[in-house]
Amino acid sequence: MPNLEDVTMLARYNGWQNREMKTALEALPVAALHVDRGAHFGSILATVNHMLWADQLWMSRFAGWPKPEGGIPESTQMMPTLSAWSAERFRTDARLVLWVEGLRSVSLRGDLRWYSGATGREQVRPMAQCVLHMFNHQAHHRGQVHAMLTAAGGKGWVTDLVFMPEDGPWL
Repeated sequence: MPNLEDVTMLARYNGWQNREMKTALEALPVAALHVDRGAHFGSILATVNHMLWADQLWMSRFAGWPKPEGGIPESTQMMPTLSAWSAERFRTDARLVLWVEGLRSVSLRGDLRWYSGATGREQVRPMAQCVLHMFNHQAHHRGQVHAMLTAAGGKGWVTDLVFMPEDGPWL
């Protein structure tokens, strides 16, 4: 299971990647963000909205943040524009990094218990696994966004963890 350094690195990577993704998306025409590109959530904006919603949902379970409205089907409509999404994404990433930096090793031990709307039942999983899942979920959907962006004629961004700046900026 991960240690605190691993989780801190993933939180910083997450923030860095979301910043890089935002820059790449801002170079696209607004209409390109709304085109259904055949991905699981359809459009680029719908997918980045789902990613934001999921982070906030997991953080409501981990740290008592307010739970975002709606379920998975509504997650794609969280923010109506890229600029609104960008502002909320920045706030969420900053809060997430601060949360991780305040963790203690004991915070990653034990089980997390929650009701899953996706499965329709209570779930129990190791806390560390759930934290890793949150970051893995982000990477999975950012990969989809990267593919949609390049298919739309946009320029992708560097996604390799080994090329993350050592001293930031992570947000």
